[in-house]
Amino acid sequence: MNSIIKSGSALKSISVVVPVYNSEKTLAELVERLSNTLSVTGYPFEIILVNDGSRDRSWEVITELINQRANILGLNLMRNYSQHNALLVGILKAKYDIIVTIDDDLQNPPEEIPNLISKINEGYDIVFGVPLVRRHKGWRNISSKILKTVLKVVLGADMGKQSSAFRAFRSILRRGFENFTDAQLSIDVLLSWSASRVANIQVDHKERKAGRSGYNFRKLFALAFNMLTGYSTLPLRIASVIGLSTSIMGLSMFLYVAIRRLLQTNYVPGFAFLASEIALFAGLQLFAIGVIGEYVARLHFRTMGKPPYVIRDENRSEDASD
Repeated sequence: MNSIIKSGSALKSISVVVPVYNSEKTLAELVERLSNTLSVTGYPFEIILVNDGSRDRSWEVITELINQRANILGLNLMRNYSQHNALLVGILKAKYDIIVTIDDDLQNPPEEIPNLISKINEGYDIVFGVPLVRRHKGWRNISSKILKTVLKVVLGADMGKQSSAFRAFRSILRRGFENFTDAQLSIDVLLSWSASRVANIQVDHKERKAGRSGYNFRKLFALAFNMLTGYSTLPLRIASVIGLSTSIMGLSMFLYVAIRRLLQTNYVPGFAFLASEIALFAGLQLFAIGVIGEYVARLHFRTMGKPPYVIRDENRSEDASD
C-alpha cells in the first residue's frame, strides 16, 4: 500500500461516501475493508453510508454497523432518489478535507483509496480511479460508452474521458454547488464547475460479489439524456441546425416545383411527392418543438423547488472521531 503522507499543504483527513441500494450482503465486508484501509493511513476518517430507498435490510445493517464501529454516519433517505442524489447528500454532510466516493458492490477495491489520496496530494482537485478492465456485461459496457460520450460533451473531452464513480476530490469544491437545488443532477458536472486540475489513475475492477446493479440500459440511457439536456445546449443547437437545413430544403423544393410548373405546360404535380414533403417537415418541426419543450419543462420543475433529496433518519457512531 502506498503511503499518502505528504509534507507542506497535504490534506490529512478523509470522508468516504457510499451510496447504498439493496446491498445488505456486501455492506459488512465493505465497511470492514474501508476501516482497515483508512486506519493504516493514520488520518482522521469517516464512512458515510447513504441508504437510497433500499428494499432489503440495508438500513438495518447500516444501523448495526454504526453500533459496532466508530466513524460511521448513516443517512436514510425517504425514498429512492438515484445514485447521484444519494452522493450529493453524503458529500454535503462530509466534514473532512478529502471526499472519496465508492460504490457499494465491492467492484472497486477499497484498498485503492490511498493511491487516489496520494495523487490528490500532488496538487490535483479531482482524481478518478479508472478500471484497467471493466467487469460488466456487454450491454452495460455499451451504455457506459454512451454515457462517456455524453460526459465528453458536457464536461469537455479531458474530464469526460477520465470520469468514474470511484473518485477522490477536495471538499472545498463543494463551494461551487452548495446552493444547488435541482432534483436532477450529476456529481461529475457539479464538480466540474469548480475543478481545474483533474487526473486519473488505473485501478483494479472486480466482479460483482452479490446482487445486481440498480442500473439497466433504460436507466443509463435516461441518465445520459438528462445530463445532455440538463447541462448542455447541444440538443437546441441540433434542433436549430435541423430547422435551418429543412427550411433551405423546403425552399429549394418549392423553387423547383414553381420553376417546373412555369416551364412545362403539361406538368401535373404529384400528390405522393407533396404528401411526403409535408410529412417530412411536420416531423422535423415536432422534433425541434420537443427538444425545446424539454428545456421549458426543466425550467418549470426548477421553479417548483422540488428538493434533490429528503433525509428520513440520520445516525452517527457515538465515538466517531473529530
